Amino acid sequence: MQNGLCEGDETVTTQAEERSRDALRAAQLYYMQDLTMDAIAHEMRVSRSSVSRLLQHARDVGLVTISISPPDDARGQMAQRIADRFGITAHVVPTPARTSEAERLERTALTAARILAERVESSMTVGVAWGSTLSAVARHVPLKDVHDTHIVQMNGAANVRTSGIPYAGEILSKFGAAWSSSVHQFPVPALFDDPRTKHAMWRERSVRSVLEIQQRVGLFVFGLGSPHADVPSHVYSGDYFDERDRAVIEREGVVGDCATVFYRADGSSDIPELNARSSGPDLDTVRRIPRRFCVVSSLSKLDGLRGALAAGLVTELVVEEALARRLLSVTR
Repeated sequence: MQNGLCEGDETVTTQAEERSRDALRAAQLYYMQDLTMDAIAHEMRVSRSSVSRLLQHARDVGLVTISISPPDDARGQMAQRIADRFGITAHVVPTPARTSEAERLERTALTAARILAERVESSMTVGVAWGSTLSAVARHVPLKDVHDTHIVQMNGAANVRTSGIPYAGEILSKFGAAWSSSVHQFPVPALFDDPRTKHAMWRERSVRSVLEIQQRVGLFVFGLGSPHADVPSHVYSGDYFDERDRAVIEREGVVGDCATVFYRADGSSDIPELNARSSGPDLDTVRRIPRRFCVVSSLSKLDGLRGALAAGLVTELVVEEALARRLLSVTR
């Protein structure tokens, strides 16, 4: 052992560095010199399949990023129309007409993950609202070399049956691992039984320390919960509501939620029976975050998306093609 590093560690480090060097060389030959994989294999004295794996490794670790500049096609026009109409940046994800809701979510999440990685920078605090959509995004987020980046949970996930820590923690840990970031969990209920309990807990130093990190968020990543989604939003399919809560959701015309803060179709959120008990940031706080990155894919979330846009919650939207088309058709 020398300088605290054993021989086995040196071997692993050397192999990793050698693989990265080979991946970089293969990528330069393929993307910058237009060599075929067969030609690269011959030059590097490896198999064609090894070249393919090296190119994949180069993409996975961020040595290569791919940017697509689409022509002025239908999807490009839809994205521009959404951008113009709502004053946001929009990305429309192509999907075949006959595609299941689960597949639409996966395709949208994959695109969102790659765009999101481009937005993350060193010394940034990223807020994450847990949910089915963010769980899918987290599965696809690529590696990126940044430093002093923090990932913070924006709303609690506990209910009467679970602490919520394994579910929300897994989502956050995937983002943290991809960007070598510090992860800050928020181990409180999604919805408190009594607002007074929330106010008391907000005075606790351990909770206050997470709230202070939330106040530094420069990029907020979230999906939209919906009481009517075909692929059930986690907060609606889990044990987060009792019959009284469900009655309030129905009576108040709730169309969606952002980090378990609930809103109507017109974007209003004056629903104290729910939102005074929510652990998520109120919508005024959300609107003060500079970058608000929303991912949504299901046609059944149309009302929720329209409500979020009316509330001014979104600055950048990744939306599935069929939903984008429907959004434009009902907001002329």
